[in-house]
Amino acid sequence: MSHGPLVVELRSLSTEGVDIEGTLPPSFFGLPEDDIVQATSPLRYQLHVEKDGADLLIAGELEADFTLQCGRCAESFPHQILLEGYATEMEIGEGLTMDLTECVREDMLLALPSYPRCEDGNVQPRECPAQGRFQSASDDGASSEPPKQDRAVWEVLDQLQKKR
Repeated sequence: MSHGPLVVELRSLSTEGVDIEGTLPPSFFGLPEDDIVQATSPLRYQLHVEKDGADLLIAGELEADFTLQCGRCAESFPHQILLEGYATEMEIGEGLTMDLTECVREDMLLALPSYPRCEDGNVQPRECPAQGRFQSASDDGASSEPPKQDRAVWEVLDQLQKKR
């Protein structure tokens, strides 16, 4: 088994736990090169890991910068994910080590906005160039009520008799 930076040796884990910190390259996130989301900085992590019965408790801070594509104007913008109060737990398996890699990767990617917009960027705030270009039907003065049905349709239905 590989011993990467997010692999914890269970046998040598003291009762007080262990602090691990460092950085991992943007490739850590495993995003395809043509993805509309790209990591632009290394993952920075400061974690405290300790055993609690059959579980491993992980707490600390995770941080990374990304480039996202606006869902409205399709332009890219920077966004930072900072999980200051990061906390999770993992069930301790049968092995001698626990790899936190997948758990940390997944939690960071899940923290990304599902429908990113320029004005939600937290690195260089800006207004979306597409702001106001698209109006919903209710904004253009159209009635939100469904169209009235033609009376002839109901007359045909009224002529049907229930079978008893």
